[in-house]
Amino acid sequence: MPMPVRISPLTPTIGAVVEGVDLAQPLSDDLIGEIRQALLAHQVIFFQDQHITPVQHRDFAARFGPLHTHPLYPGVPEAPELFILDNHGGNPTDNDAWHTDITFIETPPMASILYARLLPANGGDTVWSNMKAAYEALSPPLRDFLVGLDAVHDFARGFPARGRVAGAAGADKHAQALEDHPPVLHPVVRTHPETGEDGLFVNYGFTERIKGLRRKESDAILAMLFQHIQQPEFVVRWRWTPNAIAFWDNRVTQHYAVNDYLPHRRVMNRATVLGDRPYHRSRRPGEAAADRVAAE
Repeated sequence: MPMPVRISPLTPTIGAVVEGVDLAQPLSDDLIGEIRQALLAHQVIFFQDQHITPVQHRDFAARFGPLHTHPLYPGVPEAPELFILDNHGGNPTDNDAWHTDITFIETPPMASILYARLLPANGGDTVWSNMKAAYEALSPPLRDFLVGLDAVHDFARGFPARGRVAGAAGADKHAQALEDHPPVLHPVVRTHPETGEDGLFVNYGFTERIKGLRRKESDAILAMLFQHIQQPEFVVRWRWTPNAIAFWDNRVTQHYAVNDYLPHRRVMNRATVLGDRPYHRSRRPGEAAADRVAAE
């Protein structure tokens, strides 16, 4: 007889621990449905003490949709859809900035699933922020203003040629990734395709500017929003334990990997589930403007 699933919220706003699930075992469609509902309700969910292989990790993620293969990070040999985040003194992290994953493509991920393979003795937490809560905390006039805007998301902002990730991947691979990923437009406020709720959809990692505004105007508004989403009322901080898994809804969250453990080592594997083209309820998907935009 399988154990009942138990869901324990971590804060009133975001985050919950899911117990009673062994991700190394085959999961029924009903159980996958329960996990999906927990994700929608809590934005990021955590599973502790999970002993899974890379293939099991990949196969669990694939129950939620097709997987994205990262253009720069090294893949896991037996499951190349996963990629490896291996940070230590000789290979410092580039993840210590608030971001939403892979928003530089037309259909950014619906979710990411991160598995702790090797942890430092102390530090290395990850923080997530709820973009629905952040949006609703803005004044009504500002919310109305932002709804009508689109923003440019740019691969080159998150992965500059002189960055560590680009350097590790090599100049040729980075140049090809840059060619394959020209800037794209997404609404500043996104309607969640499953819950119907609105949330901010700009992030420091990949959002370069707000289209149609002067550069100084765009920079000022984005700087305010990037700071706003960090308020403690919107966030949960997760202290990793060995073999724990974080599963987050990329459509309504941002996250930040705390870089306080170097020169010690932290190794994580990540699967990334592709999602839908972002839209706002007031405009049909793709209606606002061309999907791809040239840098202005």
